Amino acid sequence: MTCSVRRDLGLLALRLGTGAVLTAHGTQKLFGWFGGAGLDGTAQGMEAMGFRPGRQSALASGLAETGGGVLLALGLAAPAAGAAAAGGMAGAAAVHAPSGFFAQSGGFEYPGFLGWTAASIGLAGAGRYSLDHATCHVLDRHWMVPVAFAVSAAAAAVVISRRAKALAAEAGNGAPDDDTTGH
Repeated sequence: MTCSVRRDLGLLALRLGTGAVLTAHGTQKLFGWFGGAGLDGTAQGMEAMGFRPGRQSALASGLAETGGGVLLALGLAAPAAGAAAAGGMAGAAAVHAPSGFFAQSGGFEYPGFLGWTAASIGLAGAGRYSLDHATCHVLDRHWMVPVAFAVSAAAAAVVISRRAKALAAEAGNGAPDDDTTGH
């Protein structure tokens, strides 16, 4: 087996595994599959985590995971798929970051790894055993890589920043009054 065949088989295996995990998580959010909360329950959870508005945040997160996961598994539009999934995982990692790195303590290890893997596939391309290859890379042009990652990074930065501001505002409103003398 040649090195290029091994590489393309490795990319296929990586895409299928990563895509399946992302798709499963996304369909939990969107449809309540696999024990998930569905869109309404996820919207409530997103609101509680500081993502406003909750329903739109849940929909965006579910679509990034489901859409990005399906496209990664198929090997179609790899730059956009990898960037979308990585952007969604950046938001998830921001939620878990206060708990440190390791998943066993609630840290960002798992969403960070999924995002990193999705981004890596988006950068590397889907390989020979993909729909991108079968369609002569119509949705995987060289210029799409920087565009997809720039758009995803900008969107993730806006979402994470808005969440941080919402949480800070809540903390400010819920803080006890410093003036205990009544003046």
